Amino acid sequence: MIAVIDYDTGNLRSVANALGRLGAEFMVTDDPAKIRGAERVLLPGVGEASTAMEKLRQRGLVEVIRSLTQPVLGICIGVQLMCRRSEEGNTPCMGIFDAEVKRLGARPVCPCGCMGPVAKRLKVPEMGWNTIAHLRTPLFAGLDEGAYVYYVHSYAPELSRQTIATTLYGMPFSAALGRDNFYGTQFHPEKSGRIGERILKNFLEL
Repeated sequence: MIAVIDYDTGNLRSVANALGRLGAEFMVTDDPAKIRGAERVLLPGVGEASTAMEKLRQRGLVEVIRSLTQPVLGICIGVQLMCRRSEEGNTPCMGIFDAEVKRLGARPVCPCGCMGPVAKRLKVPEMGWNTIAHLRTPLFAGLDEGAYVYYVHSYAPELSRQTIATTLYGMPFSAALGRDNFYGTQFHPEKSGRIGERILKNFLEL
């Protein structure tokens, strides 16, 4: 059974629909005992970091999530909350991943990646399809470099030693992070078509 953590941050229906298409058994819950007892755990979410962290704290779920030993996948704001800190609201997060979450487009860059006079600021939020590269870990088994995934975000984790996939949007950022049994994707696998379905399937097989 998969536990999808409900902490009132949206996009639960799209995640539930994606799991349903894969034939997975799941429950949407904020019950610590059910989360601890699940075979796998998903932490999805959209919204603002400080508000989302407060909702986790109110439900007593921060330490529950940190203590999990089964495979855990954070999605979008879920992976951001698993990082050390977010620039959004100067928010201390759970510290599962040793990375900070930075605002996109904070530094203007030109298409070649330099900081020259032709540099233009990027549109934020990034909304739409982008590629992932430098794929590591079984989460991306069977996928090719440059596969397209779907993003809707204004913030993203910086590159770190726990980066398992990257995306370039002006400057590179962590498209995904991994550490022990914890994984996270900044993109939305549940909205990423065939590629996202394969990533979720890989997670269910970890």
